[in-house]
Amino acid sequence: MSNILAVDDDKSVLILIKNILQKDGHIVTTISNPNEILEYQLGGFEMILLDIMMKDLDGFTICKCIRNQVDCPILFLTAKSMENDIMYGLGLGADDYILKPFGAGELRARVNAHLRRENRPKRQVLCFGNIHFNLSGKQITINEEVVSLTKGEYEICEFLANNRGQVFSKERMYEAIFGFNGESDASAIVEHIKNIRAKLAKFQVSPIETIWGIGYKWI
Repeated sequence: MSNILAVDDDKSVLILIKNILQKDGHIVTTISNPNEILEYQLGGFEMILLDIMMKDLDGFTICKCIRNQVDCPILFLTAKSMENDIMYGLGLGADDYILKPFGAGELRARVNAHLRRENRPKRQVLCFGNIHFNLSGKQITINEEVVSLTKGEYEICEFLANNRGQVFSKERMYEAIFGFNGESDASAIVEHIKNIRAKLAKFQVSPIETIWGIGYKWI
């Protein structure tokens, strides 16, 4: 049983979602006015289902606002099937898409698959060769020697390492790591990366690659 929030300005869709997911014992909270989601305490939800095409406040905007407030999966519900829309949504931090119209079986299967994944034991260590992340202690060691990183530098490394192989712009990284209320701007990422590289170079490792004109990735 999980607490699920569903946001859609079509009340008939919300009724359908609630009826389907309640069959699996889930507690489903529904919101038909998307502006109300910003007033909710979202930490108690284990999944958020979010329509994209809504009046006043679209799902993309909501996802950008709440992604740094919640760790739970965010699944978009949308009639849009264009690849660029899907890629844009995933880039904002969404975990998956369910295209409308959807069947009861598909909705239940996709929702429960994500919930099962979330309930797996969380990793406490992340390793890339001789680079070890202590995720609970927020610390990187190389050959068992601690790398002296600032909090921001560590968060950048963990973000890129957790998304190994994916390329992120400095703007996307800044939003994901420091949030919209950060005290600096995306140009700070460039300086952080330069400092990180200098510190890692002492250990003769260089895991962060620049993709010119696009951003950075952990290789």
